[in-house]
Amino acid sequence: MRHARRRIVRRAARLAAVGGLLIGGTMVTRAVASEPADAPAAPHTLARSASGAGAGLVERLGSERTAGHWVGDDGRPVVAVTDEETAGSVRRAGATAKLVRHSMSELRTAASALRAAPRVTGTAWALDYRSNEVLVRGDSTVSGSDWSRLTGVAEGIGGFVRMERVRGTFTTRLNGAQPILSTAGRCSAGFNVTDGTDDFILTAGHCGPTGSVWFGDGKGDREVGKTVSGSFPGDDFSLVEYAGGKAGDSADVVAVGDGKGVRITGVGEPAVGQRVFRSGSTSGLRDGRVTALDATVNYPEGTVTGLIETDVCAEPGDSGGPMFSEGVALGVTSGGDGDCDKGGTTFFQPLPEAMEALGVRLIVAGQEDAGQGAAASSPAPGTAAPGAAAPGAAASVPGADGRTLLARLTDRRNVGPGLLVVAGSLVALVATRWIRAEHDRKAYRQQYSATWG
Repeated sequence: MRHARRRIVRRAARLAAVGGLLIGGTMVTRAVASEPADAPAAPHTLARSASGAGAGLVERLGSERTAGHWVGDDGRPVVAVTDEETAGSVRRAGATAKLVRHSMSELRTAASALRAAPRVTGTAWALDYRSNEVLVRGDSTVSGSDWSRLTGVAEGIGGFVRMERVRGTFTTRLNGAQPILSTAGRCSAGFNVTDGTDDFILTAGHCGPTGSVWFGDGKGDREVGKTVSGSFPGDDFSLVEYAGGKAGDSADVVAVGDGKGVRITGVGEPAVGQRVFRSGSTSGLRDGRVTALDATVNYPEGTVTGLIETDVCAEPGDSGGPMFSEGVALGVTSGGDGDCDKGGTTFFQPLPEAMEALGVRLIVAGQEDAGQGAAASSPAPGTAAPGAAAPGAAASVPGADGRTLLARLTDRRNVGPGLLVVAGSLVALVATRWIRAEHDRKAYRQQYSATWG
């Protein structure tokens, strides 16, 4: 009986040791495959699922019963509704409902009335879903008489149009990722796109008219390409065809500074409250949140409508640079007020609208050939990636921070727990075999002694 118990104990110990080896090996494998603990964090936000849920509810319930949606502070979707019955439908769907007085149809009618009024340079307005208002801003260039006249238009629309003065000036950010230069000034490269045959840079329309030639350096030694199509004002996008026809390696990557980049995996539409990132050749990588949609800005050069409003800062030269979230391309930088010392408001041209008008699709991660790009409707989250991806330049993608497999294996913060489990299991396995061998030797000696005697 005692020997049977010993055999059971030894067998259980061996099984535990083998299980420990399997678990430890799995831990090490996952640690090596994932980001190191001290790797620079990729721009990341978890707002996409909440955004999709809110958009679906608004589409299903209609613009007469809802007034927009946004991502709440807790990450859950919030939908503005005009009655209790609609609020109940929103809550049953797992979202938060906020009762408001004015529907989306009323907000859009107010914005249309503002667009129909005499144009005032230096003004902008957008639909503020959270306050259930149309927010009208006037910069420092707007005269007192023009502001009074626009205020009268707003009062005629109703009490849900809010007037606000800002200290800066609403300007296009001419002068992004990586810089591109022409006789018109300096801009930032946006996203790489393709028509299935040739590759292009999608950037801001105000950067330069059709025919503008762009270079990757100030000496004009490296031609990037030429503007072949665009729209400004009205919209703010343009297409720069690569001089060689192809974007090169790492075409799915946007630079974010310090030799790092973010891999782009698809294109989408933002939600109010969503955290977003913008990269530009002047101010580098900056982040903030979407504050409003369907914004209109009256630049000195003309009026642009349908823009994304954010509290991300930008400066001259950042025009055309990419805005993204979780590796999803959202828009290119149009203009705004303020700077990255004092902050300000920045507007972006939505990407889906621009691509549809230009007849191109985004070059995304996982493609073998840059010329075979495809847009992803439900992309996976982006990851930190590469070396710098200058327009038209080849760039390898070694990984998040370029560290070798050996460095990851020796980083105790990444694989230490797994290695400890493996080591402990090996010790336990060796110990159980040694104990069994010793027991067998003792039994043999006893048997041999009894037989000899």
